[in-house]
Amino acid sequence: MAWAARTVAVVLAVVSPVLVIAARLIFAGLPEEWRLPGTITPLTAAGVTFPAVGAFLIAHRPRLKLAWMMIAGGLGGAVYDVCTTTMLASAARGDLELAGYLRFPAQIGWAVSALLLEMLLPLYSPDGRLPSKRWRAVVLLGVVSIGAESARQFVRPDPPLEGYLLPAVIHNPLQIAALAPYYSTIGVLTWTAVLVTLPLAALSLLLRLRRADPVGRRQIGWPLLAFAGYIVFMLVGIAVPELYWLSVVWAMLIPVAMVFSVMRYRLYGIDTIISRTFVAAGLLTVVGGIYFGVATLSSLLVSGYDQVAGLAAALFTGAFFQPLRRMLQRAMDHLLYGPVGDPRVLAERLVQEVRRGDPAQALASVIGVLREGLAVQGVAVEVTGGEPGHQGSVANTVSGQVGNSPREVPLVWHGELVGRLLVGPPAPRRFPAAHDERVLATLVPYAADVAHALRMAADLQRSRERILTAREEERRRLRRDLHDGLGQTLSSMAMTVNMARLSLKTSPEAADELLNELRSGMDAVTGDIRQLVYGLRPPALDDLGLATALEELAGPEGTATEVRVEGDLADLPAAVEVAVYRIAQEALTNVRRHARATRVRVELRREPGALRLLIADDGVGLPPERRPGVGLTSMRERTAELGGICLVNGEPGAGTTVEVMLPVPATGTPPPAERQHRTASAGRPSAP
Repeated sequence: MAWAARTVAVVLAVVSPVLVIAARLIFAGLPEEWRLPGTITPLTAAGVTFPAVGAFLIAHRPRLKLAWMMIAGGLGGAVYDVCTTTMLASAARGDLELAGYLRFPAQIGWAVSALLLEMLLPLYSPDGRLPSKRWRAVVLLGVVSIGAESARQFVRPDPPLEGYLLPAVIHNPLQIAALAPYYSTIGVLTWTAVLVTLPLAALSLLLRLRRADPVGRRQIGWPLLAFAGYIVFMLVGIAVPELYWLSVVWAMLIPVAMVFSVMRYRLYGIDTIISRTFVAAGLLTVVGGIYFGVATLSSLLVSGYDQVAGLAAALFTGAFFQPLRRMLQRAMDHLLYGPVGDPRVLAERLVQEVRRGDPAQALASVIGVLREGLAVQGVAVEVTGGEPGHQGSVANTVSGQVGNSPREVPLVWHGELVGRLLVGPPAPRRFPAAHDERVLATLVPYAADVAHALRMAADLQRSRERILTAREEERRRLRRDLHDGLGQTLSSMAMTVNMARLSLKTSPEAADELLNELRSGMDAVTGDIRQLVYGLRPPALDDLGLATALEELAGPEGTATEVRVEGDLADLPAAVEVAVYRIAQEALTNVRRHARATRVRVELRREPGALRLLIADDGVGLPPERRPGVGLTSMRERTAELGGICLVNGEPGAGTTVEVMLPVPATGTPPPAERQHRTASAGRPSAP
């Protein structure tokens, strides 16, 4: 049966616009005196668009009640249009009897179209069911009002020729002449009922909107916008007949909105359309009222100066335009999106929240603002980090319930993935989808910054723990080496000294041999002490200085290396010298092992307040999917310990660059320890 339904729908979709076209052709052939004004009505537009759209919907859903309402209502509008113009053509030819009978199918077409399209269609949108059983009363009111108005037209008494719009009165064969004194009063009652039913039908959509889930709200938003706009333009057309055409044009857009609603296709822009439409309408109404009001007042006060009045009205209107637009936009954002509708307001609030606490608290603030701005059931942020090759979760902060299948948004900071944002299902709220994308686009960069700060804080804490652990391990190693190595050797040397003293008088030869052994032991002790000292600080720094030590590191080992040193390095802190030396050592080792480079450039430059180290090669570069190894991690940790920045860049085939910036005192400023020593010495009298 589905194919039969589709066939009938297609036939009616073709017949209806054909009838409308025929009506327009008949109207074009009428004599001028038989042409009624306003013969192109919303029913004309309905006859063209509603059946075609209804047939399209039936092609996808043959049993859809709303689609059949649209086809029948559009066909009724086409019947009204063609019967009305045929009635006028018959009357123009002198056949007033046929014209009188043609009024009845025209009235039936109007009744069917008005009842189905203007009353029942919004009541049953978008799922083909009433909001509740109580709305049957509205359906009954619509049927009664339309039926009463149709009955009034069926028994209409013939009006007098005086004041009649046509050259001759079209006789009504069913007239009841006794109703002539009450005809207008009955018309007021029936049309009042009709005009009450129309807003009630649109009100049913507002009730559905309030109770629906987020997707349902967006689905209902399309017919709500369409029917609300039609009612507004229809009332405007009644008040200002010159603007009647707006309701005709808007009637053609209603079936398009129904397609979006019923098919749930591309629902994401309805909130923007609603917002812009109501803001524009509010601006037009208020600004127009202000303009004409000021112009009228200026004309009264400054009589005879029309240009002054117009200028005053324009200036006054312009002064109110921008504040009024902002006020209306905020009101619509509050209506559509909740208490916070502007993503920029959310961003400003987020910045204030971040400034108040540490990164952990800032992350909680981020997800709190995001959850409120997105109106979802939950938001979570997961910050990743950790040791190279052992990446894991650094921090997890959750607000609400994100569900089993949350939306995942990556948090990227300067091209580096630092975590992910998990967005839960939407909570009951107006039109979330399009607004959510704007909120995410505005706030995700802030969330990435906070996640990176939290990651850096975790890395710093881990680095501090590693420093403490390394320091304690180094102390343990020194204690062990001093006790087991140097301590035992010194104890043995003491025993040798005692034995030499005892044998000095009795056996000088034995004493001499013992002293020779003692001399060899002292050389061994000297070597042990030297090794301990070398482990604490590279001896090349003390023997050669930092610049020459770097040149020694870059010695000829198959790669042409250029070393350039600029600035005074004499007063660098010891920790900075060791860090630069070790970082350069590690970087050059990586070049020789992995880069396959032919040239390496090493630059060390002392800048105001900073020391810059650059090591660049022309090797194979870094692979796209690289993981920091122990060497790169060590360089970054040494830099972070001194509060510096270490950047490692390199594209495949374009070489690798290691750039380190370390904060140092300005040239000529003594290091902190030296300044403290000089300050302490300044208070003591010099030695005589």
